[in-house]
Amino acid sequence: MSPSSRDSAAGAGWHGQEPGQEPGRYRNLMPERTTHISWLNPATLWKARNGVVASLIGDPTGDDRKRWVRGQLDRGAAPDLVIERDDPDTFSFMLLADTGEGDAPQYAVVPGFLKAAEGTRFAVLSSDVIYPVGSAGEYGPKFFRPYKDYPAPVYAVPGNHDWYDGLNGFMRVFCDAPAPAPAARPKPLSAGWWRALLWRRPGSVDEQLLSEARQLRSAPEQQAVQPGPYWAVDAGPLRIIGIDTGLLGGIDQEQGEWLRRVSAGPRPKILVTGSPIYVDGAHEPCAIEGGGTVDDIVRDPACHYIAAIGGDIHNYQHYPVDVGGRTVEYLVAGGGGAFMHATHTIPRVAVAAVTEEDFRCYPLRGDSLAFYSKLYGRRLRMRRFFELTAEQAAAVIAERLGVAPTRETNAPVTRRTRLVASLLGVPARPDAKRRFRLPVRKIYAQAFSPSSTTYTPPFFKSFLRLDVTPDHLRIRCFAATGYRTEELAPPVEDDFTIPLR
Repeated sequence: MSPSSRDSAAGAGWHGQEPGQEPGRYRNLMPERTTHISWLNPATLWKARNGVVASLIGDPTGDDRKRWVRGQLDRGAAPDLVIERDDPDTFSFMLLADTGEGDAPQYAVVPGFLKAAEGTRFAVLSSDVIYPVGSAGEYGPKFFRPYKDYPAPVYAVPGNHDWYDGLNGFMRVFCDAPAPAPAARPKPLSAGWWRALLWRRPGSVDEQLLSEARQLRSAPEQQAVQPGPYWAVDAGPLRIIGIDTGLLGGIDQEQGEWLRRVSAGPRPKILVTGSPIYVDGAHEPCAIEGGGTVDDIVRDPACHYIAAIGGDIHNYQHYPVDVGGRTVEYLVAGGGGAFMHATHTIPRVAVAAVTEEDFRCYPLRGDSLAFYSKLYGRRLRMRRFFELTAEQAAAVIAERLGVAPTRETNAPVTRRTRLVASLLGVPARPDAKRRFRLPVRKIYAQAFSPSSTTYTPPFFKSFLRLDVTPDHLRIRCFAATGYRTEELAPPVEDDFTIPLR
């Protein structure tokens, strides 16, 4: 195991190591030609317009999901969409999310993932399998090829980007489902009629292209057909429940009733969701149509949840929350390959009695700030002004948030480093007096972070390994920097154990 970012700047990937170019490593896994997604390109934004249209004119995801699920039930899916497995009481599985841009940062995760995944029985993809719009034709280079050497089944829950194609690609690949009958035509001039004028319709599936892509993961032990976009897996002593939060981060009433049903009982449970419940120092409980929230169910002691793991945000965060005398571990685990969402914009954590001492994130805030300072220093051709070393970034983060730096640093905090930190969105201390506060998280999530992809390490990607015994569950967050050292021995950025009894 290599040193982690919590140990040293070198462990984070700074200080000029050699990229992982050894034969058989990530660059050799990639196709000869890769397409780079530009999230500021108007053509990309137009393709991904359905989320904006749904937020303005109404979200049809719930009705579309019901048609998909009813079609699956008519075809013989288990009534409660439960996947039965024969895992022993002691086993391991992998989890990663927000993977499929099909470029160097996604493939850089693969060698370390395969190393850490040795001996695991299956993997789970939580959110956004394919970018930008979940098209079936892109599963070859963005799913089947990168994970062709993972020797076990992969289950998935969709994210909002998978819904931009109406879930057609996702359902065809993971559920082997034909497209459902089209919805009824809306009345002229109704909200649905106006929405239909702007809506991006699903593309057709090229069956030959998809069949060729499937050959990359064609071994019998790699096969898995899941019953729908949401499901439950009974594996050893655990029940793992995956929910589909659609375009806008909520679930429909029918899925809510199903969730309450499959969550009942004393068996320990993990929730896997496309929308994290605690993220960036805030609580987002995930509304259920008709009343209540997903977090109400997670917190219910009769349901026996021990963890809730969400994708969508492209980094790692960990919030151990006391929910009335017991702890539920809430995780964000979306660092599987897509562009990196900043962590340096996360304010000093004080939510649900979780403090900075309890909170973990990857990349560390200082490394995130250093990454963005170098990125914008290059793009604006102002490197002498913008660029901060990892030590300078850690020092100014510690000062602005009033927290101790994770790694020791002797770097002075200067007027320049304070100004750069302010310009790049580092929050002020909670007790600081400010007349105006920018919506920093929203600005970064929608504008700055989507344009942050670089193709030179360190990449700051991550994935999880979960080890189950009859008595406990161990969760480890592994880092993928893109360097050879971390490919051979992935560093552990977080490691904790949950009792099951």
